[in-house]
Amino acid sequence: MLWLMRFSGFFSAAMLLILLSPSLQSFHPAEAIRSSHLDDVLRLPLQTSPLSFRRSAPFRNADKCASNRTSIPENTSVCDPSLVHVAITLDVEYLRGSIAAVHSILQHSQCPENIFFHFLVSETSLQSLVKSTFPQLNFKVYYFDPEIVRNLISTSVRQALEQPLNYARNYLADLLESCVERVIYLDSDLVVVDDIAKLWSTSLDSRTIGAPEYCLANFTKYFTAGFWSDARFAGVFMGRRLCYFNTGVMVIDLVRWRKHGYSRRIEKWMEIQKSDRIYELGSLPPFLLVFAGHVWPIEHRWNQHGLGGDNVKGSCRDLHAGPVSLLHWSGSGKPWLRLDSRRPCPLDALWAPYDLYGHSQ
Repeated sequence: MLWLMRFSGFFSAAMLLILLSPSLQSFHPAEAIRSSHLDDVLRLPLQTSPLSFRRSAPFRNADKCASNRTSIPENTSVCDPSLVHVAITLDVEYLRGSIAAVHSILQHSQCPENIFFHFLVSETSLQSLVKSTFPQLNFKVYYFDPEIVRNLISTSVRQALEQPLNYARNYLADLLESCVERVIYLDSDLVVVDDIAKLWSTSLDSRTIGAPEYCLANFTKYFTAGFWSDARFAGVFMGRRLCYFNTGVMVIDLVRWRKHGYSRRIEKWMEIQKSDRIYELGSLPPFLLVFAGHVWPIEHRWNQHGLGGDNVKGSCRDLHAGPVSLLHWSGSGKPWLRLDSRRPCPLDALWAPYDLYGHSQ
């Protein structure tokens, strides 16, 4: 029976790869976008990264794109209203995943030159690596000081969830320019297999964030028994429909976020956690405390999450039923590590085509 299950998993992955492959080649080869530098005030001593990546093929906009940016001057403003804004963290441990995520977005976008990437870092040496991999990429690097959250972070079920950069998403409204009114936040362990412009155009109505919701999930497991038995804490959910959402894929209205001071609201729950231990799982629970029941639901196709298995063993998992626009290896198992160990899960084969890791050419 075990061999039959494994064969079924590999067959499913192969069939999905076949279905997705035409879209990998259906858009124009690229001539992407320019690269911008850190502001002088953010320049810190460089450290050498042990990783190297092959240069991405060039990308260019399709003819139907509203704005052809090939002739735009080097000082193009991040405030350009035609841009699609995407924020991703960069760190050495997950850099291979971040590079693959960017590559997948460009490969599937009909207007890749209209995408502006906002990279959140705690070490600035990674900027040159991104520039060499995507020579014309339109991006800016934002330094996130780990000390901002170091004293707010509690121990978690997995040490990787305790890294300060995981909390940078809480401060996007402060880090990004005030003219940036909306951003797509993406984790580093995913690939996009659809045009990111479709996600960008999602209406949030009057909500601050949009994300796929999972209302049948066991919401109680994200908080401790002490949390649920204390009316001071549990009462925050009164009158709210409690639906789990994964913070690795979010569309964020930064104007509303700034107006309502959500960064500080999240910090307050992190402060309570330090004294009362109300949850176990990293940076997710504070988001649930602030936003659960107030999220604009986005189609599940935009976060086929959990492909990294659970937070301990990282076991293999299959896709959820339905269409796929984004594959997300949330959990402890990462596709690049499993592929390198020659013990991959079947669906890791869908991540591999976007991997640019290797000696530069």
